Amino acid sequence: MRRVAKLSAACFATAALAVTATACGSTSSDNNASSSPSGGGKGIKIGLAYDVGGRGDRSFNDSAARGADKAEKEFGGSIKELTAKTSDTEADREQRLSDLAQAGYNPIVAVGFSYATAVEKVAKQYPKASFGIVDSVVNAPNADSITFTEEQGSYLAGVAAALKSKAHHIGFIGGVDVPLIKKFEAGYVQGAKATDPKIKVDTQYLSHGSDFSGFASPDKGKAAAQGMLDNGADVIYSAAGSSGNGAIEAISGKKGTWAIGVDSDQYNIPGLAKYKNSILTSMVKNVDVGVYDFIKSVHDGKPLTGVNAYSLEKGGVSLATSGGFIDDIQPKLDAAKQKIISGQIKVKTTTNQ
Repeated sequence: MRRVAKLSAACFATAALAVTATACGSTSSDNNASSSPSGGGKGIKIGLAYDVGGRGDRSFNDSAARGADKAEKEFGGSIKELTAKTSDTEADREQRLSDLAQAGYNPIVAVGFSYATAVEKVAKQYPKASFGIVDSVVNAPNADSITFTEEQGSYLAGVAAALKSKAHHIGFIGGVDVPLIKKFEAGYVQGAKATDPKIKVDTQYLSHGSDFSGFASPDKGKAAAQGMLDNGADVIYSAAGSSGNGAIEAISGKKGTWAIGVDSDQYNIPGLAKYKNSILTSMVKNVDVGVYDFIKSVHDGKPLTGVNAYSLEKGGVSLATSGGFIDDIQPKLDAAKQKIISGQIKVKTTTNQ
């Protein structure tokens, strides 16, 4: 059984992706923290600072949560969770991490690139604690930078989209116009055009700069997808956190069109079950693996530090096969994957390369 605790209002706030980043659901700043009495009060105390949307986003944050849940189940202890708001300032993010460190949580996992500056600063203030950050690289001796080759998985998503599009017209929806999400777009466009040089790709970002609302606005995602459908696109890939859930809803309403999910295998997400027959595949980013590896390293007394990249070759990113909708094109996807791994295909990280 789990006990539920809450952090004080001082712990509120923080912003970011979704990543893959890039991720959503609620945007409340105070999430329930789950604790487990495993091991008679012993075990590991895991602090999770989520990106916008938090646990329950059916995407990026949920993937991180799975990694923490697995570690808690294996090692005992407790998890305390806090969730970003779209209105967060840098001070809010720093305060959130500081509150977790002061409360004795170790390791502390910052889920999302927007925590980069805060992690670098707070990690130096608490040198005995171990900090992990997803989707960014920080310079601190007690920090693990957990990164992914999103562009490689997105290249495969682009190949799948081009092979499945009957209209030779596809779309990409990005949550926020930032370098991380640009990696998703770049790989997707490159993969699609390598497969079908004449294909048309519509691109739309839901917010820009420091406005992270594009990661947690299903209504905006739905509207963007509907616009692309009306314009003739029949396969749409969203890297937009919970905003992508709105896109999937819109796509499910038009026969003969496909959605490509992101971060988690969205075909198998209960909250999206009624739309699953419209989800062609998902570009899975195994944030759970990176988070679990980091927590385990701290539990084992050998904390991971530096940059730990999870590539296509290492299984860090992949295309989901649930539903069997890409079974007929799997040989071509496998061929593209091997060319990426061998270096024969160099996947771009920006559309300007």
